[in-house]
Amino acid sequence: MEEYYRERAAEYDKIYEKPERQEDLATLRGLLPSLVAGRAVLEIACGTGHWTTALASSARSVVATDLNESTLAIARTRSYAGEVTFATADAFDLTAVPGEFEVIFAGFFWSHVPRAAVRRFARALLDRAELVILADNRYVEGSSSPITRTTPDGDTYQCRRLDDGREFDVLKNFPTEAQLTTDVTPATVRWTNLTHYWLATLTP
Repeated sequence: MEEYYRERAAEYDKIYEKPERQEDLATLRGLLPSLVAGRAVLEIACGTGHWTTALASSARSVVATDLNESTLAIARTRSYAGEVTFATADAFDLTAVPGEFEVIFAGFFWSHVPRAAVRRFARALLDRAELVILADNRYVEGSSSPITRTTPDGDTYQCRRLDDGREFDVLKNFPTEAQLTTDVTPATVRWTNLTHYWLATLTP
């Protein structure tokens, strides 16, 4: 996974150009600012900073983290309306990120967490902030990359091809509202379904 996103950095944002997803993307960008307004935000797996721009438009501050320096290098070139700092960090080891945060945002990362690890991962997020915001993909036939295999644990994978032809076997899960709610119990979940995406807020 780390290698795939490192090698994909230069072409990462092409996924946001799909015509059929533009309405949903605009809706997501419209929903995020009110959720983080005036708050200190920790963003995990920020990638190229695409969603950091929406968070920074209203947050008091954003610490945007990612494991890959190649994507962070792109994120640092963007312009942000508010206070944004960047740090290299593993989403599965948030104790390495100093500071206190009111909100954690994980955009399009929950789907890359193995089913066997979701409860522990959710607990780590909820222990660190009073609000956790998740945004991720719904599986839409014809728009999403086909699922190529499913493991006994229920993890689903896609074959992702880069512009140079290299292929990667990438973990990509598509939880339902019911599944997510079970995974984060006893946290409270508020779920919003769009055509191509979902948005969920978690509170302890």
